[in-house]
Amino acid sequence: MSSSKAEDAQQMGVAGVDSNYTPPGKLSWGKKVLYHLWDADQHLKSPQERALVRKLDFGILICATLGWWMKYIDQSNIANAYVSGMKEDLNLEANEYTYMLMCYTIAFAIMQIPANAIALKIRPRICLVICEIGWTIFTFAQAAARNSNDMYAFRFMVGLFESGFSPIIIFLLGSWYNKSELAKRIAIWHITGFFGSATSGFLAAGIHASLNGHLGLAGWRWLYIICGCMSLPVAISVWFLLPDYPHNTKAWYITEEDKLIAMRRSANIGKKEITGRMDFALAKRMFGNWRWWTLCLMYIFYGNSCQANQYFSVYLKSAGYSVTLRNVIPACANLVTMVTDFSYGMMSDMFRNRAYWMVGPLMCTTVIGSAILTAWPEADAPKIAAYFLCASGYVTAVAWTWANEINNGNAEERALTVSSMNGLFYATNSFLPILIFPQTTAPRYGKGFPSILSFALIAVALVLLTDFLHKRQLKQEQVLQAELPPSEISQSPEVEHNKEMENKLASSIEPVRGSVAIM
Repeated sequence: MSSSKAEDAQQMGVAGVDSNYTPPGKLSWGKKVLYHLWDADQHLKSPQERALVRKLDFGILICATLGWWMKYIDQSNIANAYVSGMKEDLNLEANEYTYMLMCYTIAFAIMQIPANAIALKIRPRICLVICEIGWTIFTFAQAAARNSNDMYAFRFMVGLFESGFSPIIIFLLGSWYNKSELAKRIAIWHITGFFGSATSGFLAAGIHASLNGHLGLAGWRWLYIICGCMSLPVAISVWFLLPDYPHNTKAWYITEEDKLIAMRRSANIGKKEITGRMDFALAKRMFGNWRWWTLCLMYIFYGNSCQANQYFSVYLKSAGYSVTLRNVIPACANLVTMVTDFSYGMMSDMFRNRAYWMVGPLMCTTVIGSAILTAWPEADAPKIAAYFLCASGYVTAVAWTWANEINNGNAEERALTVSSMNGLFYATNSFLPILIFPQTTAPRYGKGFPSILSFALIAVALVLLTDFLHKRQLKQEQVLQAELPPSEISQSPEVEHNKEMENKLASSIEPVRGSVAIM
């Protein structure tokens, strides 16, 4: 490998698993464009490593995206059911709809941190199958709700089972992919949630038009029945396709060679192996540094700035839009979110910068959109445009990618930090809507929109603070490493771990031997 190629590989965190592999000197125009848009380090990887990444895209992404898609369909059904007849059928009054949202959010917050703690001890494949089957059962149950109390209980149970999905998937993706790959994959996974919300809207509109009153059941009840039938096969697919962690996966398409390559990739970018050890030393390390505090605070304020679109359909109903349009227009907003969220993740990978691809979108979308909704112009068009702007402000994929990268030094700290970010956000989000978005103030929500405007501005400030502290930490580590004598550097755990991986790979991987690639 030429010196320039080697420097590129080192800078991008590429794990070269075959010392005999020489990247091509020239690439075709088509490959240059493809690599620039997808994995910029693709030409630096050996055939074995490229094959492994394709297998991961086949296994992890299929399970993650299908499960997240169904999770958001089930989560979004409450809003679509509410504006499609459930309010009248169950005689919902005052803030009972808000309480249903609160029951879900409380349950969702409760299991965030325990979910990743359990997944460090039990294979994530088992955890996720239990989660998906559980929320499928209570999706069916909502079709039989008789009153608001039934819905409170069912929504709580749906939230409880759905809560473990996102922290486990985020940690699992961060355990397999490297820095030039991760943000795009998290973005692909994350945007399927918005596709799920959009799907729920289109399903609700279609079911209300075709099945409302069929067999004596209202259309919103058919919505829950059909979505439950869709969830079950998705849960079963996880058992057969999802790999566990690189060191212990038993997925049928991941070979021993693949596992060694994956562990070497992780070691080369400083990512620690999973030990499952959770003790006082871990708590002291996690709570005693800036990473946990700034990342959690940043995500709490950012997450709470993304609430506007939950009330889009409520505004459309108050403005006199038909049942079909109340479901379809917010669904279109979710499709816009899919495009923008993926774009931010792709660009943050391309430019290797996370902070600016959070600050820029938030300032240009959420801040402007929530400011318009705060002003509440009389005309309909500016308000619709503002809701669409707010829908374009999701940078969640970039935030989760950044959290994985900042916490590379300890796998358990990384798992608990990611789940803490999610858990604390949902804990605050469980009561904030009651305070700032009470249903009695709909559709203007005089407290809600000014609040999310301030949340977005605080989130921007915290992103910049986190970026400053992270860069300072990296500089301090470089200075410390430069001051260490060569003998101490050679005996460091990181170097010893890399040497161990090199010995394993050298004894088990034949030079330039192709793996079976799953396209």
